[in-house]
Amino acid sequence: MAFPGKALAAMAVLGCVGVASCAHHAPAPVAPARGAQAAATAQAPAPPASSAPRPVAPAPSAPAPARAAADSPRVAAPFVPASRGAADTTSDELFLDTLRALSADSSGRPTGGVAPEVVQREATALFGAPPALSAAASATWDIDVAPYQENERVQAYIEFFTTRARGHFEIYLARLARYEAMIRSRLQAGGLPQDLVYLALIESGMNPNAVSRKRAVGMWQFIPGTGRRYGLSIDPWVDERRDPYLSTDAAVRLLRELNDRFGSLYLAAAAYNSGPGKVSRGLSRYDFGALSGNAVFFALAEEPYLRRETKDYVPKLIAAAIIAKQPWRYGFSSVTPIPPLVYDSVVVRDATGLDVLARLADTTQAALEDLNPQLIRRVTPPGRAVWVRIPSGKADVIGSRLATLAPRERITHIFHQIRRGETLNTIARLYHVSVDDITGANRGLKARSLHVGQEITIPTAGVPAAARAAWRAEERTAAAADRPARRRTTRRPAVAAAPGARRPVLLATVAPAAGTTRRTVHIVKHGETPWTIARNFHVNLADLLRANRLTARSHIHAGDAIRIPS
Repeated sequence: MAFPGKALAAMAVLGCVGVASCAHHAPAPVAPARGAQAAATAQAPAPPASSAPRPVAPAPSAPAPARAAADSPRVAAPFVPASRGAADTTSDELFLDTLRALSADSSGRPTGGVAPEVVQREATALFGAPPALSAAASATWDIDVAPYQENERVQAYIEFFTTRARGHFEIYLARLARYEAMIRSRLQAGGLPQDLVYLALIESGMNPNAVSRKRAVGMWQFIPGTGRRYGLSIDPWVDERRDPYLSTDAAVRLLRELNDRFGSLYLAAAAYNSGPGKVSRGLSRYDFGALSGNAVFFALAEEPYLRRETKDYVPKLIAAAIIAKQPWRYGFSSVTPIPPLVYDSVVVRDATGLDVLARLADTTQAALEDLNPQLIRRVTPPGRAVWVRIPSGKADVIGSRLATLAPRERITHIFHQIRRGETLNTIARLYHVSVDDITGANRGLKARSLHVGQEITIPTAGVPAAARAAWRAEERTAAAADRPARRRTTRRPAVAAAPGARRPVLLATVAPAAGTTRRTVHIVKHGETPWTIARNFHVNLADLLRANRLTARSHIHAGDAIRIPS
């Protein structure tokens, strides 16, 4: 049904724009308790007055090798993917970038043209008198919401989230149910208000794989420097910014530090967005008189100093908190919450593909990827032990099966470095796999975004021809290296080399097909020589040099790939 302009404006006053029916007479929701066992999950219950609060699973907490406890070994619920894959993540990233660039003036809020008293009269005529209690008065928060609910920017974003961004916000509310209890418990343990959980809602839409235009990553959108400063490991194999549990711990530490520094949660949130230095300089530049606490943020936001994104950051947080605490009031009555993750944890001590672990655990690779978004190559890192989350009840069986698995069977894919002129079609033909196989093994890979030097994963599981093609490609590379080349003292195989030149690891890249020779590739460590490598692998030095087309005078460097003859 199309509404006339005055009626649409009247609906905006009551917070009902874009909803099938006005929900102002819905009962007040039950506010979540602030205990460790009572962190509420965000769902959209139907409005009947008899609805009672749902019991919530305790927040996860389990050990990780050589680090603080990160997640629980056992929480019960079936596996449900938190996203719809790469397309869903790409959609999130596009929308979140748009949200960051948005201003309250451009968020779609009706402005001008209709006098306030006319709007109020139309609203009353259409929907009856408004309820005595305001939206904020009918729920409770542990952040400062009620004093700012009528703020123009807050109202603009409430309307934006319930109209133009309605589809995205509904997905975010569904995801919120998966992580809310865990985040609330960690915020409480860190001495912070639990409703700061909604910060992750506006940062990433609760998507652990979100990547911003500025390359901030994860649910809490850490850039690399800040992530490492707060204890997150970031390397070509593991990016703990994507780990919902570890990144939440880091965000709690950062937010607590900022809150202690500025004495205001909203100034701390602004500093989280723009950096503490920016906020500190703004406070030094302007005199806010007797203002204190959160009121200082709104006064600073009125000055021509903060970026538009930072000025609107807290209003977005307040708007998201108002809607997420009582979604049915804004028409989000059909949200299907995604249940919390269920998992045990096992230690994996060397490079092992998630597809292999999935087979050992009698589950799917997608289930393990959802449990372990921090494993960005879908392989555990070589040469070091890491905790891997697996479906609940599978720890013993996967441990025993992994112990008997041959090292060469742990990896079922190889890495290919793109060269000039190559396309996904030519690479797929080279390895006798399909383009869909390649794109499925490389999250977010697009044909038009390929660039020279980029490294992609080639799946070879169950495809013997792909394994043989990998070795043929390596032989062609080695043959090309035999041709005279200036300043060339060492030849690197293009296939099977570990990504990056700095990792001093041994990497068995693929199990050869029947009837082929087994190849092992060693990544040279700092200080190693051909003689020490030959001694460590118990091979003849002459054979090692011959396999790599080196001479006694050739130089090798840390990061070079050396083939070990069988």
